[in-house]
Amino acid sequence: MQLIFLGSGSAFTVGDDNFQSNMLLVSPNGRRLLIDCGSDIRFSLRKCGFKYGDVTDIYISHLHADHVGGMEFMGFSTKFDPRCSRPKLHLCEDLVAPLWERTLSGGMRSLQGKLATLETYFDVQPVKPNGSFGWEGITFQTFSTIHILDGEMEVPSYGLFFEFDGLKATITTDTQFCLDRLWPYYERSNAIFHDCETTPFKSTVHAHYEELKVLPPEIKRKMWLYHYQPGHRPDAVADGFAGFVQPGQSFNRDILKACLEG
Repeated sequence: MQLIFLGSGSAFTVGDDNFQSNMLLVSPNGRRLLIDCGSDIRFSLRKCGFKYGDVTDIYISHLHADHVGGMEFMGFSTKFDPRCSRPKLHLCEDLVAPLWERTLSGGMRSLQGKLATLETYFDVQPVKPNGSFGWEGITFQTFSTIHILDGEMEVPSYGLFFEFDGLKATITTDTQFCLDRLWPYYERSNAIFHDCETTPFKSTVHAHYEELKVLPPEIKRKMWLYHYQPGHRPDAVADGFAGFVQPGQSFNRDILKACLEG
């Protein structure tokens, strides 16, 4: 099993040297799970040697454009290519209707001679909030993160915890620094892929490097940082982290184990 970071940058990363933080999990059987599908996905897939037809499954964590902005591209491309089947779409139940009604239907509802639904383009597989789904023998546990509090509600956003090839991994997707939610996953994981702001000015909706830096050494040493902004980055290794994820970087059991043992 191989986890490839198609990009490792923030929502507003610009240029062909990095892309938004979407990932591709590749199984030995040739199935490929895209973890989030941002607006630059057509470019980041190509840069890593993939195309839309290679994606068999998609997981969506929440509805910001760097996580769903490429769904129209994926939906239209696979629907009108007879070589493609509908990608399976895994997402928590409270995201299904908003994804279609608030994000995709404006451009995708009207087809020549008929009206479309989300199921026209994707094989929708709803997941109970904080529930789980299976893929290629792996059970993915979703867990709610605190990303945006809009004054009315906690806007749904979900990370992933899963085990592959004997290693336990957490991908936070997007989250504030909230130890009460995240600490159990920090402790259980052999590898943590954590979104991390690096700008001088905190947005308050992502964990910031200075916040993560105070974590205990035993947590930081297994934590890879991604979703960072262009420009200067601190020396994460010197500060006790596993490092900053580089665009196109690939992880498997042997690589992660070597990092832990090193």
